[in-house]
Amino acid sequence: MTSVTFEAPRDLARGKGKRRTTRGPRYRPTPPPRPWVGKVAVAAAAAGLVTVVAQGIAIETGTELSAPGGVAIFIGSLTGLVGMYLALLMVVLVSRIPPVERILGQDGLLRWHRRLAPWPLSLIGLHAIIITVGYGQAAKTGFLAQIGQFMSSYPDMLAATVGLALMALAGIVSIRAIRSRLRRETWWVIHLYLYLALALSFAHVIALGPSFVGHPLARALWVLVWVATAGSVLAFRFGLPLARSLRYQLRVAEVRPEAPGVVSVICTGRNLERLPFAGGQFVEWRFAKRGLWWQAHPYSVSALPRPPYLRLTVKAVGDHSAAVAGLAPGTRVFFEGPYGVFTRHAQRSSAVALVAGGIGLTALRSLLEELPARSQPAVVVRVNRPEEFVFRSEVTELVRQRKGTVHEVVGELGEVPFNARVLRKLVPDVASRDVYVCGPPGFVDHVTAMAETLGVDRRSVHHEAFAL
Repeated sequence: MTSVTFEAPRDLARGKGKRRTTRGPRYRPTPPPRPWVGKVAVAAAAAGLVTVVAQGIAIETGTELSAPGGVAIFIGSLTGLVGMYLALLMVVLVSRIPPVERILGQDGLLRWHRRLAPWPLSLIGLHAIIITVGYGQAAKTGFLAQIGQFMSSYPDMLAATVGLALMALAGIVSIRAIRSRLRRETWWVIHLYLYLALALSFAHVIALGPSFVGHPLARALWVLVWVATAGSVLAFRFGLPLARSLRYQLRVAEVRPEAPGVVSVICTGRNLERLPFAGGQFVEWRFAKRGLWWQAHPYSVSALPRPPYLRLTVKAVGDHSAAVAGLAPGTRVFFEGPYGVFTRHAQRSSAVALVAGGIGLTALRSLLEELPARSQPAVVVRVNRPEEFVFRSEVTELVRQRKGTVHEVVGELGEVPFNARVLRKLVPDVASRDVYVCGPPGFVDHVTAMAETLGVDRRSVHHEAFAL
């Protein structure tokens, strides 16, 4: 495979006043996805849901149902069980278990997380209301009086109420109209409280849940489920990233301007040839600098690893990305990933078209590097100004080596059209190619619709959007 190298930092170059380049694609490819893993995961999740419902029904007796408030308590208990199970499943979806992530990618996992989210939030809210009605009927008190009784006399009820409020807050800020107006940092911190909400609810469920009081086996099984969920989060969201960060010892070697508002951060590390990576993937980066260390942000790796160097490229679109330009050489780097299914593993045909919107070219540049010789890729770059075409020389050379073509569509939106007719003119055989598109969400949606209009199979359209 031929490749284009990127220049090593000047201060690390061998020889005075010269830059050296690293040679050869020495890196460890990411393992391909295993579809059977997804089928097993879906079957396990469905079996767990059936078990939860069966358990909730099996413990009820006719006497309990016929007692005052019995039906409401039963319904409230069952909605609580199902809601809590689905909430735990939501957490597992975003715990980034590697074999599952390689099938759906982070975008796919988040999409299913968002689709699932209204159900546990609604069911847990209904649980709180219906169970209060049931206990009020049993005690022959009103709804509000029963709430007061819960708060004053029942252990862990206050903590559970706080947990429910935190879940509701996370659900509210996830509404698209609200999320789009929040800084990413604010949205991220609020979602961290979801873990606290589930932890606060745990003791309440085990101590007071009708399905657990007097049922030690059911209690033990649910404790096991909670421990497994917490373990997956600790292992894959914290343990694995920390272990990789300590193993590879990444540090900033140089911050290099690439285009207006765009910089590349070249990192140096140890044993990078052992880091599994596929072109097109991104990494969650955490820089050990004041104001940046406390959260990770996703940025694309814009070239295949060239041990001991790794390059990420960032456009300043927010506080965090703007601050990246000020990183000093030697800054310690912690990371999660690589993540994403925007790779060659998704390719279904022998030919590809790569369509980039602005800074979306960074992911496509590393993907392009992994394509075989004579693969004849068609690359379309849409930018407002010529200087926004980052890595023009690298992309042009990579495409030349693969006997492909590069097309630039330059101009402000509304002045220079980019529609299905233009795409067909640039790539006449687009319908027979896999189409990879990367850029802002609106651009990705637009190109995806264009490709399908031109006859590209929906399964052959692969996209990565730079969004919250």
